[in-house]
Amino acid sequence: MYCSTCGDERRFERTPCLDGHGADCPDRVCVECGAAVFVGPDTALDDHPDPSRSASGEPGRVDPARVRALA
Repeated sequence: MYCSTCGDERRFERTPCLDGHGADCPDRVCVECGAAVFVGPDTALDDHPDPSRSASGEPGRVDPARVRALA
């Protein structure tokens, strides 16, 4: 996997998970420099839907109760 700190491909390992994920822990650590990365699905788009689209994905009326401000 690419390590942005080392600037090259490096080997990453799992560390003991302190969050209770066990073998499914998404955290990895570069064995060269110790940089930590999170490996998992990108859910950012699911957490912040486009408020200009309706639930069907088509442009439509926006329900103000479902719109969240992004900082």
